[in-house]
Amino acid sequence: MRAVACLVAAVIAFAGPARAELDEAEIAILPFEDLNGWQQDDHHAALEAFLHTCELLDDPQWRPVCALGFGFQGPPKNFFELFFRPVLIEDGQQPLFTAYYEPEIPGSLSRSYRFNVPVYRMPREVASGARNYTRQQIEEDGILAGRGLEIAWVEDPVDLQFLQIQGSGRIRLPDGSSLRLGFGGHNGHTFKSLGDELVRRGVYDKHQVSAAVIKNWVRRNPTEGRGLLSHNPSYVFFVKREHLQPESGPVGAMNRAITAHRTLAVDPAFTPLGAPVWIEKEGAQPFSRLMVAQDTGSRIKGAQRADIFWGTGDLAGKEAGRIKDAGRMVVLLPIQRAYAIAPEED
Repeated sequence: MRAVACLVAAVIAFAGPARAELDEAEIAILPFEDLNGWQQDDHHAALEAFLHTCELLDDPQWRPVCALGFGFQGPPKNFFELFFRPVLIEDGQQPLFTAYYEPEIPGSLSRSYRFNVPVYRMPREVASGARNYTRQQIEEDGILAGRGLEIAWVEDPVDLQFLQIQGSGRIRLPDGSSLRLGFGGHNGHTFKSLGDELVRRGVYDKHQVSAAVIKNWVRRNPTEGRGLLSHNPSYVFFVKREHLQPESGPVGAMNRAITAHRTLAVDPAFTPLGAPVWIEKEGAQPFSRLMVAQDTGSRIKGAQRADIFWGTGDLAGKEAGRIKDAGRMVVLLPIQRAYAIAPEED
């Protein structure tokens, strides 16, 4: 889930990886020749994604690299090879790549018979991350109703909860336009998986559970479905993102729009936000690609754990839901920083 405060994430990005985690990790500098598929990637697309957030890296080891990137005239692949070194960071956990997307669901700016599920902005009395109203109090008891906190109205509480899990999204309005929503805070309660709960109840086996399966089950079982939705007490509030262009992605942890198939959500304890990251994803549809660490997530923990932003809409959501693969990720760091964190050679 992308529910992360942008300001906190930005501070982490500028500071770089946490020294305590790196002290316990295995770190090695690799040659570019060791990156499988490096020669075949679209380095121009990777450079564009990198420069989109590069100016935010206010750090003495990043500023010169960013300045060179904005004025670089040669092949983009040469830029990365000249000014970076690939650094493999491992913490003993198995590598895991998943994917996320930006949902788009139907809704309206006013309440109607069809659109009667409110999308709330955060109340003033709720400090993001501090435990407060539960999902049941908000959705079933209506504790926030009538206070003017409604940003919009949607028709399906299942769609709303999955939009909250992603942390941002679009509401498709009756006139065909879209309202862009970003993360605006959360109620501080621990996220509980609806899929895991259905498995625990014996409704499905683990391999059968997907977002589509959960949605269909709730719609077929409205009474039990309401109880299932309340099982997850975590609730995300939203803000309007009126400045975003229709063709751009949602805002990530660096407070900039992210790019489908080029943005990664990472654990900033190991990978600095804004850094290029080479991934080698295995599984049914393997690929190797240079991406950029521009987002984080509350469940993205570990040196070899990442979430790939897959795009907007139902098709992107279906494809993202299938991705749960092993592989390898290698962060590209400015040369000085790379050798500063790598172990000394004997």
